[in-house]
Amino acid sequence: MSANPAKIPPGLQHDGLEALSLLCQSGSMDWLPVAKAKLYTNAFVRQDGKLLLGYKKRGFGKGLYNGFGGKVDKGETPAEAAARELEGRLSGITAQLEHRATLLFMSPEITEAAHIEVYYAEKFEGTVTESEEMRPEWFAIPDTEARHKDVIQNPKQVDDASGLRFIPYDEMWEDDALWLPAFLSGHRFIGRADFGIDGHLQKSWFALAS
Repeated sequence: MSANPAKIPPGLQHDGLEALSLLCQSGSMDWLPVAKAKLYTNAFVRQDGKLLLGYKKRGFGKGLYNGFGGKVDKGETPAEAAARELEGRLSGITAQLEHRATLLFMSPEITEAAHIEVYYAEKFEGTVTESEEMRPEWFAIPDTEARHKDVIQNPKQVDDASGLRFIPYDEMWEDDALWLPAFLSGHRFIGRADFGIDGHLQKSWFALAS
């Protein structure tokens, strides 16, 4: 299904150079107003069928697993910030990062939307160690689309081959289950998710770029 550019959610940027195809959408209410957005990065590291996630020990997103990222400082490009944040969150890790997604998140509790540039890496150097903010943990990646859907619907499963837990979607941001499988399959995309005061997903839109 093609994504009509006119239907791209407000605040979400797309240069129009790539065709978009709708991945999924939900919610019937209006999008939350976006006056300003703050730029962030997020990076996911994969190796040998495993995905490295960080358990947030403090601050925004405490108690949830996510990739590794943070704010883009003045004078930095998103790619530079992604590399810096990854190294800081994992105490010395450096990786070859590939840009794969642009996301926009909004909630009634914040005054500025979160504009997030998302990166992917399979090659990295250094030792994965815990930081003050994040506790890293490897998780098994489901090897088929059907298996991935089963893991999302039936969490806390363990991969027999590796002995690792599968990706803990029930302990991640609610929208992650909508786009992370496509992200890990090599797709690039854009998307927006609006959350309610209770932290639950209220409205979403994601489209693959090609």
